[in-house]
Amino acid sequence: MAMPLKGNAIHIGRRGNVAVGVFVTLAVFVAGLLWAKWLPYAAKAVTAHRTHHWSGSSILIIGGVHAGDRPTWHAAATFFHAYVSSIWPALVVALLISASVQALMPPSWLPRALNRRGPIASALAGGAASMPSMMCTCCAAPVAVTLRRNGVVGPAAAAYWLGNPLLNPAVLVFLFLVGPWQWTLTRVIVGVAAVLGVGAAVGMVSRGSVGATPPEAPAAADAEPPRRSRGFVRALLYLRLFLLPEYAVLVLVLGAFRGWLLTLGQPAHHGLLPGLLLVALVAIVGTLIVIPTAGEIPILQGLALLGASSGTIGALLITLPAVSLPAAAMVARSFGWKAIAVTAAVVSGAGLLGAAVLSLL
Repeated sequence: MAMPLKGNAIHIGRRGNVAVGVFVTLAVFVAGLLWAKWLPYAAKAVTAHRTHHWSGSSILIIGGVHAGDRPTWHAAATFFHAYVSSIWPALVVALLISASVQALMPPSWLPRALNRRGPIASALAGGAASMPSMMCTCCAAPVAVTLRRNGVVGPAAAAYWLGNPLLNPAVLVFLFLVGPWQWTLTRVIVGVAAVLGVGAAVGMVSRGSVGATPPEAPAAADAEPPRRSRGFVRALLYLRLFLLPEYAVLVLVLGAFRGWLLTLGQPAHHGLLPGLLLVALVAIVGTLIVIPTAGEIPILQGLALLGASSGTIGALLITLPAVSLPAAAMVARSFGWKAIAVTAAVVSGAGLLGAAVLSLL
């Protein structure tokens, strides 16, 4: 009788360790997002409802940079400082959530929750899972990398990555309160289409990542004790060492060249290019630029005051928050460059769709 009792004790101990790991991960998730996202955004929503005004300014003109200015270290440094000052709480929370998931949760749980029978169904699951975290594309990148490392299929992980900025409930509320209703409707319609479209495209180029049925993990996987503090530290170091350096360099580069990028938003130059070609260029540039959460709102308001076309605003309404060159570099190792390329192409195409929808409304 001693052996069964011993086996039961081990089994109960493992289940207890799993429960503790899941509880700690959920605590990090809830406490971190309360601090970095939910409470600050609730306060912003109350202010926006009272004033119907967005208090922030465009990050692209920080440091006195104007359209056509040549690249300088001053432009790079001021943009980097403003951007990091805006997103660092969310980035810290994203790293802690990612490390907690890798070190403390059974690796089979996330695939069971997000992997579905096809890319569209997986994208729906990933997009729905993205909405509570409300992160910008760069802050969502470490979590997306963790999803892939834990066996979540490409369509679900990509939908989570893009759903964070495009389907962010707080940003939708902000847009509704301080902008025309057409902006909010365009963002919802085209944002959902973009997330699902990226999921389908990533599924097509990621052979073997989507099977007929969600992969079944062995029953023992959920009973394994979570990795301890060393696993958490290793996961955190991996995320910091392999994701952040290139991310910082690319943010500096984009900040340095933003004077040239701003030229496309100047109505005085719009007569030089056919309308559709200009909107296509704006969509591509918007796909590359990195901004913090809701950073598109003051940019779009500024362009509207300058007389930018509905096509330009509609394209940037979708492409500015989604992807970005630094975020793409962060997730490229986990997704593969082919998946990143089709993601950028789909987002740029969604920008054209956003231009068309907003022009029709």
